[in-house]
Amino acid sequence: MKKSIADVPGIEVGQAQDSSALTGVSVIICRRGAVAGVDQRGGAPGTRETDLLNPINLVEKIHAVVLAGGSAFGLDAASGVMKYLEEQKIGFDVRVTRVPIVPAAVLFDLNLGSAIIRPTAEMGYQAASTASSAAPAAGNFGAGCGASVGKLLGNASAMKSGIGSASMDIGGGIIVGALAAVNAFGDVIDPATNQIIAGARSTSLGPLRLGSSAYFADTLASLKTVPGRLAEGFSAHSNTVIGVVATNAKFTKAEASKMAQMAQDGLARVIRPAHTMLDGDTIFAMATGQKKADVSLVGAFAAEVFAAACLNAVRMAGSAGGLPGLADETR
Repeated sequence: MKKSIADVPGIEVGQAQDSSALTGVSVIICRRGAVAGVDQRGGAPGTRETDLLNPINLVEKIHAVVLAGGSAFGLDAASGVMKYLEEQKIGFDVRVTRVPIVPAAVLFDLNLGSAIIRPTAEMGYQAASTASSAAPAAGNFGAGCGASVGKLLGNASAMKSGIGSASMDIGGGIIVGALAAVNAFGDVIDPATNQIIAGARSTSLGPLRLGSSAYFADTLASLKTVPGRLAEGFSAHSNTVIGVVATNAKFTKAEASKMAQMAQDGLARVIRPAHTMLDGDTIFAMATGQKKADVSLVGAFAAEVFAAACLNAVRMAGSAGGLPGLADETR
């Protein structure tokens, strides 16, 4: 076990990023196709091809999911992934050709790094062409390259976040994995201690002192105050957590959607507040179909694994764009 979504048989991950512009793309590929679902809960999503995941619609399987920075501009990365998959003769057979089915979701990272350099079709193609079953890099990579958390007091008081992964063998040969790009409005909480580990800082100066509650503004507590409700970040639509949960279980589209829905519980355990009108919070589910399993069982652990992936994303993030990251600040 690599402790990543790539532990799920049939799942490959590829990433590409521009470390100067602080933006990037993460691609999750299933070459044989995966039954998929989606659950979107925030008020500011940026997505592509999510309607086809509705169980009433025709297409049963997808071939990749794209997670990207760049806000709505970043959706262009999916075109590059489609090009790569078409070259590999992977896609939905429409007789005259094969059409790769590639849903996507984006996060807003234009306020960190460069606002005019975004993920392109070329970057999507690059990410897809590097996809493998190796554990994907965590932190400032792929869709997490320009991610940050804790925006209540504005970007200057936020902290660097990134992309992270996790997996679990839940018995009976069933593997559940997750990949999460964490770019939340709120703070990140460690459920083991109920303490904030990353979020809006009460000061932009000084080293991060673990265990020091004075370092963090505490977004939820601040929202009770008039200054907190009038804070700069409360009017900015520059956040979202996007990700994928995957399993080798055999599910229908409806069951895959239920798995994605239950995985949102994991997001809510570690992000406070979550699912606001300022977040996009979109989770895809992919089921590669090798093992029979109960969706309630798999969904319960999908929440656990997604929470672990979010924590991994924050803990592995290095300082960038003038924001401190836990990977550097806690050494």
